[in-house]
Amino acid sequence: MTAALFLVDVQNDFTEHGALGVTGGDAVARRISDFLAAHADDYSLIVASRDWHDGGNDNGGHFSDEPDFVTTWPVHCVAGTFGADYDEGFDTTRVTHHIKKGQGKPAYSLFEGIGDDGVSADELLAIHDIVDIDVAGIATDYCVRASALDALATGRGVRVLTDLIAGVHSESSERALVEISRAGAVLSVSDR
Repeated sequence: MTAALFLVDVQNDFTEHGALGVTGGDAVARRISDFLAAHADDYSLIVASRDWHDGGNDNGGHFSDEPDFVTTWPVHCVAGTFGADYDEGFDTTRVTHHIKKGQGKPAYSLFEGIGDDGVSADELLAIHDIVDIDVAGIATDYCVRASALDALATGRGVRVLTDLIAGVHSESSERALVEISRAGAVLSVSDR
């Protein structure tokens, strides 16, 4: 197998009950779990990312008391809190690697994070001889977008599983999918 599955930020603060809840986030978490139950063996690498921000500072201007909801945000996904935990509907037992991103600075792409073992997404792709990457998660118009575009920049085939994503706004999510598609990704539903 030469395929990887990237699961972006399926966390409590990005689903309905969180600080930056996305409509449909809980449903995406459950659908991703169902997909993993049926298809985890199709992948040699399954990577889940989490925002993992510092408490007690603004994380390089990422947090704001007066957020613009474009580049500044309310406090969210602080390391070790309920909001930073994976959504309860997301079964992570088949995830092979966990990456934390943010950690004192703004970070949107899974590629900006690092595992607890110090290994980056780029290194994981090389170690596992990955040719193709499927991307799913939250939010379509921010972290899924950034992760998919960075995956394309590696020169690998990229597919975004459109039934396994949820966005902040419908218009910006649609624009993000158009951008990702024009950059060379395939937009597909998860049924293989």
